Amino acid sequence: MAEDKKSKNVMLEVAIEKVTLNIGVGQAGAELENAKTLLERLSGCKSVETLAKVRNPVFHIKKGDPIGAKTTLRGQAALEFVKKALKPKDFTLSKRNFDSLGNFSFGVPEYIEFPGAKYDPKIGIIGFDVCVSLKRKGGWRIARKRIRKAKIPNSHRISRDEGIAFAQNALGVKISE
Repeated sequence: MAEDKKSKNVMLEVAIEKVTLNIGVGQAGAELENAKTLLERLSGCKSVETLAKVRNPVFHIKKGDPIGAKTTLRGQAALEFVKKALKPKDFTLSKRNFDSLGNFSFGVPEYIEFPGAKYDPKIGIIGFDVCVSLKRKGGWRIARKRIRKAKIPNSHRISRDEGIAFAQNALGVKISE
């Protein structure tokens, strides 16, 4: 009976909140600029540099150095991009790609596998990560508002199984062990 109520309530339906594309280069310079232009070409959005949070003397990285690029997609553009990005993976993901909150991520090893992308010798071969954040259609404002902010209750959080079910139903993903 409780499952029937959950499935009929429109506010409890799972949807994509955002899709984050990330390329970690490890150093500033021409490779970082190539990564930024690649993300802008694939997504159609402006990309930003990611900065190192801690220093790593082994790789000659100081805190605050630009070491990667990322961009965020929302709405219908995010859904269309995820469907395109799953084609090189043959719409197959592992259960390990999903976290405890239903979000999932996967990597595309070479951007030329992405549908519609052409090889550019200036850029070379670069892979990128796709991180998909899920949310329920309603009730998430309480965690984001400024006054009387509250935590999302456990009953309203998305579980790993619900994230897998969303990926299978909405995106046509096959789950492997």
